[in-house]
Amino acid sequence: MTAKQPNTLIKLRDRAILELFFSTGLRVSELARLKINDINLKKSEFTVRGKGNKLRLVFLSEEAKSALKEYLGARQDTEPFLFISHGKINQASSSQYGLTPRSIERLVEKYALAAGITKQITPHTLRHSFATDLLINGADIRSVQQLLGHASITTTQVYTHVTDQQLRQVYQNFHGKNHKTIDNNKKPK
Repeated sequence: MTAKQPNTLIKLRDRAILELFFSTGLRVSELARLKINDINLKKSEFTVRGKGNKLRLVFLSEEAKSALKEYLGARQDTEPFLFISHGKINQASSSQYGLTPRSIERLVEKYALAAGITKQITPHTLRHSFATDLLINGADIRSVQQLLGHASITTTQVYTHVTDQQLRQVYQNFHGKNHKTIDNNKKPK
């Protein structure tokens, strides 16, 4: 395989980062610490060390798996970190430690602006989208808690506000549809 241009590698890396955020709900610090050997593409999963030094199993969507395969297949280096700098930055210092959480935050902001999104978008916004997507599609809150790596269910409940709006809509659309109103003007027979 010929060496890919830095610009192509950056695009592949960035796509993999964005897909990984949305399909896993990772914290930016967790994503920044990932090493290539952490990822099991055959099983479409990996283990991440989250807050409180707790380990949790994380699953890859087909889109994230495909983006990671393409990015890793294009890399020609032996750096251990999954996401490294490519191109004009000092390769020795930046790739040795991987991308920083701040550089990943800037990357997410850049793509949000390029997509025409004017609201501030952060890696945590993508984590929130992951949780909301699960809840809207019927996942129970305990499972979402585990997938996010929350120690407390109270923390996860922050993500239920959108589903509360959805519940209100369901209530308004379906409750009492076949309910007959009582006409007080009718005399009993």
